[in-house]
Amino acid sequence: MVLANFNPFVAMGTVTPAFFVWMTQNKLYACLMVFFLSNTLEGQLISTGAFEIIFNDVPIWSKIETGRLPSPPELFQIIEDSSLFRSTNPSSMSL
Repeated sequence: MVLANFNPFVAMGTVTPAFFVWMTQNKLYACLMVFFLSNTLEGQLISTGAFEIIFNDVPIWSKIETGRLPSPPELFQIIEDSSLFRSTNPSSMSL
């Protein structure tokens, strides 16, 4: 939104906040700030160790139980197996 000069506040009919005006006038600094703040947030979330994946209300991965994060191919295989199990499981079909 900042790089495209799109102001969502005008579209919503509200007053544009000062921080958004600053971001549109200082695009480079704003993008760097968003980049570093998002990396900081990601680091804090990952460092808690609470990483779980739930698919169709069934937990399929827990970092706390396994002690590690899944690799992308491993994660895709788990999701594929879970979706195949759900589609072939007769109890999951509704009449």
